[in-house]
Amino acid sequence: MPKLLILLLLPLTLGAQWKPKISSIDSVLSRLYALHLFNGNVLIAEQGKAIYQHAFGVADTMGNPLSTVSSFNLASVSKQFFAMMVMILQERGKLNYDDPADRYLPSFPYPAVTIRHLLTHTSGVPEYFVLAEQNRTLLDTLTNAAVVRLLSVKRPPLLFPPGDRFRYCNINYVLLEQIIEKVSGLAIADFFKREIVQPLRLKDTYICTLSSTDFPAGRVYGFHYSAGRRVPDDLQWVDGITGDGNIYASADDLLRWEQALYTGKLVSAATLQAAMSPAVLNNGTRSYYGFGWSLGEDGQEMHHTGSWAGFRTYIGRRTKTRQTIIVLENSGLPLAAGLVNKILSGETYTMPVQQLITNITLVDGTGSVPRKSAVRITDDRVTDVGDLSPLPFETVTNGGGRVLAPGFIDSHSHHERGLDNDPSALAVTSQGVTTIITGQDGSSLPVDTLAKKMGLHRVSVNVGTFTGHATLRAKVMAGTLQRVADSAETAGMIKLLNEEIGKGSLGLSTGLEYEEAFYSTEAEIIVLAKATAAAGGRYISHIRSEDVNLEAALREIISIGRQAHVPVQVSHIKIAMRSKWGSAPRVLAMLQQARSEGIDITADCYPYTAWASTPRVLFPKKDFTSLSSATYATRELFDPAASVITYFPANKNYEGKTVSAIARMNHQTEPEALLQVIKESAGENAAIAGASMSEGDVIDFLKWGETNLCSDGADGGHPRGYGAFTRFLGRYVRDQHIMPLETAVYKMTGLAAAHLGIPDRGVIAPGNFADLVLLDAATVTDKATMSAPRLLSSGIILVWVNGQIVFSDGKTTGQFPGRFLVRYVNSQP
Repeated sequence: MPKLLILLLLPLTLGAQWKPKISSIDSVLSRLYALHLFNGNVLIAEQGKAIYQHAFGVADTMGNPLSTVSSFNLASVSKQFFAMMVMILQERGKLNYDDPADRYLPSFPYPAVTIRHLLTHTSGVPEYFVLAEQNRTLLDTLTNAAVVRLLSVKRPPLLFPPGDRFRYCNINYVLLEQIIEKVSGLAIADFFKREIVQPLRLKDTYICTLSSTDFPAGRVYGFHYSAGRRVPDDLQWVDGITGDGNIYASADDLLRWEQALYTGKLVSAATLQAAMSPAVLNNGTRSYYGFGWSLGEDGQEMHHTGSWAGFRTYIGRRTKTRQTIIVLENSGLPLAAGLVNKILSGETYTMPVQQLITNITLVDGTGSVPRKSAVRITDDRVTDVGDLSPLPFETVTNGGGRVLAPGFIDSHSHHERGLDNDPSALAVTSQGVTTIITGQDGSSLPVDTLAKKMGLHRVSVNVGTFTGHATLRAKVMAGTLQRVADSAETAGMIKLLNEEIGKGSLGLSTGLEYEEAFYSTEAEIIVLAKATAAAGGRYISHIRSEDVNLEAALREIISIGRQAHVPVQVSHIKIAMRSKWGSAPRVLAMLQQARSEGIDITADCYPYTAWASTPRVLFPKKDFTSLSSATYATRELFDPAASVITYFPANKNYEGKTVSAIARMNHQTEPEALLQVIKESAGENAAIAGASMSEGDVIDFLKWGETNLCSDGADGGHPRGYGAFTRFLGRYVRDQHIMPLETAVYKMTGLAAAHLGIPDRGVIAPGNFADLVLLDAATVTDKATMSAPRLLSSGIILVWVNGQIVFSDGKTTGQFPGRFLVRYVNSQP
């Protein structure tokens, strides 16, 4: 691609201290441009004189070149101009900052909100995007007046009392635009031209919206790269709006504007000081925002950024040195401004690392059919997908025609137990798993503990967590947990749960079959689930019974979802009772009926007919000394000849043996041997891999549209810890053809991410994290068995986590890019 640029000659008097920095900046920007990571204009000035100015790239998708006088949509950098117009009106006595907004906007429904609150983003008025989207037609172009009308009709509640908090919110400046028009008696474009553009002699600055009748010749259009081509990314239906954006200006004009702030050309120094002072909140603390400017702690640095459609803009002022930094970008990427600032400040900086994976069969995690493609990664994110050619400086990996899929997400994992000893997480990365979700079955570590551990000891996989119900019970209930919690204890659990979700927990997990939680009531769970829903979390449960009382347990989780209005997931769904085998269709009908009633119920499942847990779960009545119950268990609840004791510290001779083998060793019947196991393990941990499901039921559950895959595994014990995902791909997808490959991948990636609330993973798409797995669909399979549970799978070629290769051709790479994942919060910038 040709390098399109215009260079303004540097002053001959440029000081020696500047030359290496300017040289570095030019080199960095040139490299970013070559990598499709920057397209735009940069201007750096000192004492109002440009010491560096460059235009890189094109002004539109047609390839017209940028020039130094090209006018970019400033996006949120526009706010400082609207703040200035308010200051002009205030200085002329037309309004006061502390006037209530409804004095000028009579239908505005929040009488406590003042103009100052709007200027400083402390109003508490909710953002307009969602409200507007919910009340639009396809023919609408949103306007400022329409936003005011929507507020007056819908009256959404304030997010907080005015002045209590700073919360950056575009609607504040949309409302200010309406106040400016009302007070000045002029259309905003006319007032702006008369009071700012003409006095400062700005040549390339104007307001432009989707409703404008013509677009000036120098107007820049936003775009982004897709499949290696420039795709329009410009004005949208909301862009009848001004105030929060849609002022266009060139870098030259922005410098002239910024320099005018030193001269008092538009308002007095005293009035300007208000704009450059942080807002004081109701509690006396200060924010970091004035009137249209973000402020540094020392008061000598200020800046503002803008982001809308393909535009990323930045203006920075360093008043002590009289330096000005302007970066205008129209390809949707924000990297340049940060790097320019670091170089100017003498800070260490790193260049983006770019990779291209070519010659792959893309299975993208959405369920779409496989297709030939290539994927570009920049640092930790996917930046392009399609028919891509290598760019300068990027590493190229040839996929050899094999499948590239999103990294698999294990929605129910216990692998965190092995990360201290093996931070490479070989058990999961060797299966293509890049994210594990812990805190399952009602037991969890605190969010702070997990996050700190991952900060101190880096690992190769991403880790997220739920907050365990049994863990909460243990913290607030004195004495035994084999009882119902009282109201004070429940309140204590809610408090702890809210704290954990606030720190990033994905929600609440329960293990209701286990004794720490078995004695809780449905009412106790519903109260906690309601708190989870209110905090934006989710609910996942090892239900109260997976065998004798399965139907009742399913009715309970459905009831929890219905009453708490929270997404609910059945952990490792199964039918662990011989006489109920074959009833998976009836179970799924229950769940599907609940979904038809609006209950967001889902499930995860592992591809084995044997579970792994404590042998005590084989006694549904908790009568651990009853021979009749032991007899019933050996007949209905597990196959003693195929069920293996995997962990038994009280008697190591039992480990690796079936219950039938232990019975022969002790000259006992199988029920007697089971009772012996229970007796000897009292007070200590023990684990059994219990063979108790039919493959037909497992397949039915795997095929349900709302089931995602999980392992429920750990580093050892049951072979699922090393083989669940590859077994699914090999045994069930390739060999038994229970579903297409793209559907199977969706269940391990995109669907799992949706069920967990982590939408920036699980799908290969620009902007998502680069968690990827390259696999050979013809050979991928598990090898782990009950007798050799740590055997590595075959067919997994390469695994990337956050853009770094962590597993390659059967070995870990020694890279530890895993991150602690927190609950996703959907909010507007």
